[in-house]
Amino acid sequence: PLTLEEVRMLVELFYLPYHHGALAQELLEHFRWLRANSLSVGVPATAPDACGGTRWRGRAQSFQLLCARTCRLHSRFVSTAGRALLYDLHPYLWDIRNMLLAASAFVLWLGCQSITAPILLGRDAEPWARRGGLFGELQALLPVGNSCDLFYHPPPLFPSSQLYQLRPLLPLDKVGAVAWRGCSEVSQGLQAQLSRAPALPGRLLGSFLSLSPEYTFVLEDEGGPCGYAAGALHAEGFLQQRDSSWLPAIRHKYPPDLGTGGPALGQDALEEAVLFFHAEPLAVPQPVLRRFPSLVQLGTAPRVLDVGASRSLALCLLSALRANGSRGVFCQVSDADRQQLSFYSKLG
Repeated sequence: PLTLEEVRMLVELFYLPYHHGALAQELLEHFRWLRANSLSVGVPATAPDACGGTRWRGRAQSFQLLCARTCRLHSRFVSTAGRALLYDLHPYLWDIRNMLLAASAFVLWLGCQSITAPILLGRDAEPWARRGGLFGELQALLPVGNSCDLFYHPPPLFPSSQLYQLRPLLPLDKVGAVAWRGCSEVSQGLQAQLSRAPALPGRLLGSFLSLSPEYTFVLEDEGGPCGYAAGALHAEGFLQQRDSSWLPAIRHKYPPDLGTGGPALGQDALEEAVLFFHAEPLAVPQPVLRRFPSLVQLGTAPRVLDVGASRSLALCLLSALRANGSRGVFCQVSDADRQQLSFYSKLG
């Protein structure tokens, strides 16, 4: 059963619409302060404001711990609460968990020293654009808080107790162990071939990891990486650099005959990935680039059935792009790729 401390947390999250319990109030205070003082951390540790950055990181760590406790509470509540109580309270708790996944990863992203400090955090959301309670207040603090369509999704019919972690691709990560493995599972489920065929995940994320790693996020569950979100702030320059430097190098590394004569498992997918590199990419129309200057790409593994985790991925990536001034995004999807079309449609 739930412990007394967990019940207290639950009560504080549901306290009153505009009068929060201690846990919820602490979450909001940390997030407001971290958002307001984020410019103090986009500098090297040896800079004059190093003390301010140290304080910011300490408070960010406290915020991360509170978010993790709340996410664990959601998992424990789904596992232990009676059915009647679960279905009464779960929709709100599920929303809070999804919001905190995105907020926690966004704060981590703000603290990455390898990126430029955000220049735009957006204006406050209009009251009509968000709901009340803790969820609405957290929504207003994200740079995409005015985009109300991003924040409404009906809860799942069958609540899941799966724990997720969402975070940016950090400089200390070993890209081969985290991003490549996760993306290969998302795309093809061919981890057994990964060591022999790195072209498979490279098709999905290679250009983003090489040219725009600061806008790459990883979703993990208890089984490891299970989703990704990647973006390019200035899509036009990104696509030009991809076509002029990244693609020629990758074509040299993976010649057209690489996908022939290999093991049977996933061989069609390997050939398709190699052919993808050698096909000329479609040009993006200038009106699209002018109106939607940023490029995004998201995906999750088949085992991720909770649309809330996917929504958190989208919120985090869009918040990061918006924080640095993006006014719109687009994604490229084949009209024959029903799986990706369905995935983006479910996200709204």
